[in-house]
Amino acid sequence: MLLLLIILYLLCGAAVFSALEHPKEKQAKEKWAQRFELFSQKYNLNKSDLEKFLRHYEEANMAGIRVDTLRPRWDFTGAFYFVGTVVSTIGFGMTTPATVGGKIFLIFYGLIGCAATILFFNLFLERIITVLAFVLKSCHEVQRRRKGVLPHDSRQDSSNARLNREDSLAGWKPSVYCVMLILCVAAIIISCCASAMYSSIEGWGYLDSLYFCFVAFSTIGFGDMVSSQRASYENQTVYRVGNFFFILMGVCCIYSLFNVISIVIKQVLNWLLKKLEIPCRHCPGRSLRPRRNAVMPGHVRTRVRNISIDTDAVNDSETDGRRMSGEMISMRDFLAANKVNLAIMQKQLSETANGHPRPCGSTNRHNGFSGGVGALGIMNNRLAETSVDR
Repeated sequence: MLLLLIILYLLCGAAVFSALEHPKEKQAKEKWAQRFELFSQKYNLNKSDLEKFLRHYEEANMAGIRVDTLRPRWDFTGAFYFVGTVVSTIGFGMTTPATVGGKIFLIFYGLIGCAATILFFNLFLERIITVLAFVLKSCHEVQRRRKGVLPHDSRQDSSNARLNREDSLAGWKPSVYCVMLILCVAAIIISCCASAMYSSIEGWGYLDSLYFCFVAFSTIGFGDMVSSQRASYENQTVYRVGNFFFILMGVCCIYSLFNVISIVIKQVLNWLLKKLEIPCRHCPGRSLRPRRNAVMPGHVRTRVRNISIDTDAVNDSETDGRRMSGEMISMRDFLAANKVNLAIMQKQLSETANGHPRPCGSTNRHNGFSGGVGALGIMNNRLAETSVDR
């Protein structure tokens, strides 16, 4: 179902962009044909020779040579900018290796660098969740204390009050929608501040600067607009440090936001699958078997699942009594999530290699939301619980 929705999304996007951009493309082609014809007639040039000269300029343009004076592409600072776009997977495309040795080295360099950067993004996401969970839990605690649900601390029974407060908040987890909103606000603030800097220093329009920020922060990296490419700027060192800082923070925030949005999309898809699922009246045994990417009620899911790995029992004991309204993962779940998903993947690979399919009774909550190791695997187990109707 997800594949069909993505294909439909691509078709809709292609239709919209074709309607918006195709007339402009046709107009540009007609205008260029007129200019080419007028130029060749004015200077009495052979069209084939002129086209050959323009092809040479295109080759020079790919090597970083422009009519306007730009910064060197392959000095140390230019090469550092290039490798930053490589490991961050932005890949603007304004600088590419031209030698055989450079292309071969890029393959191995990017393989290690991209993997290390993705690991850094995952760790950044972990720290973001830690901070947001602490802040949101503190705010939730203050609200409950104001309503009189939690006892106020006192000098006589401060230890008892603290124990009661921890017990009352043991099942609370921050909402995934709150985390998504906070990350969205942070990304907007960083993009607006960066756009103000780019519009004033690069001379771009503010909307064009916002466009560049999204393309760069989301690592799309078209390369039609690239920052810090002039030979010199006013306060050049400060600008380049600011450019590095904004791109780093923007990529981290957008990466985290994309992962949280993907969780919300997965919740919506599983909700749709549940609504579209028609129970089989003639096959009562199959009604207890949850289909992949389908959500089952909690009591049915508990009745049919078995403990497939040891960490399942730990996670079950931790999730008793939690709210089921879009909560985020707890930190203990967060730290154990990669181990859980790796163990599941190893178990599935072992069963596939040995030719032993997974028994029907071993279907557990990972069937609904597993399939990710890393940023998505971090919150899959928690999402499996938050999506279940109470």
